[in-house]
Amino acid sequence: MISMSSRILLLRSNWGPRVRSLSTTAPAYSGNNKWSKIQQKKGVSDIRRGQVYGRVFRDIMITARHGGSADPEKNIALFNVIKKARAGGVPKANIESALQKAAGGKEGAGQLTTYEALAHGSVGLIIECLTDNGNRTLHQMREIFSDHNARFATVMFMFRHRGRARVVLSEQDVAGGGVDRLFDKALAAGAEDFDQVTGTDQGVEVEITCAPKALGRITEAVTQSGLSQGLLSSELVYLPAEDAVEDAERVSGIKELVTDLEENEGTLRVWTTLNL
Repeated sequence: MISMSSRILLLRSNWGPRVRSLSTTAPAYSGNNKWSKIQQKKGVSDIRRGQVYGRVFRDIMITARHGGSADPEKNIALFNVIKKARAGGVPKANIESALQKAAGGKEGAGQLTTYEALAHGSVGLIIECLTDNGNRTLHQMREIFSDHNARFATVMFMFRHRGRARVVLSEQDVAGGGVDRLFDKALAAGAEDFDQVTGTDQGVEVEITCAPKALGRITEAVTQSGLSQGLLSSELVYLPAEDAVEDAERVSGIKELVTDLEENEGTLRVWTTLNL
């Protein structure tokens, strides 16, 4: 196992430009009916827009829950989620509705429920839901499980409950010693591990994991590290306790199950023991 100091040195030695791979696909041709093409494009666009809005709603609910406040001025992770949603064109009404629900306004915050399940014999799942009708959501979960070779089971022991902060560093941050400041402050606040996730157009994204109780200190440390980009998210997560043996058929089946679970209106997040 690589020690914490070795991992940090390895990460620091790998900061540099990332090359984004490009690919092309052959265009798909349809019939000559112009109206049909427009309707088809509009349908795809509506589905994608709905998925984006649904994801923003879930992100707001999660960051409000885990950040301890539905007030963006008191919850920096929530502030960043809202900022990103606005930049992505999510309507103000959608954002305010999610905030009102997160705060328990007149629409009601609903009940937070966590379900555990076992799929394909050995894959653990944790499903976090927000519902105003527990019996209905439970019935919906049962239906989805029965369609995907899954069942309710105690699987919490298959996961590690951790805190996770995602941070993005710009080129200016890296050049100005922001990496060292981030690592030093995060370590002092209780960080356990660091991982470079991706190189993006904005810079380099890093994940910091810690004990659940240390998440608040990590979040505060990141916001005080002087980064120009800063915190992307701060949340409590469920990570696999052990690396699972994966095969293409099982991964495909679990992805279909996760997709159906995430499309359920009451689902906030789905965690699995597979690295999807």
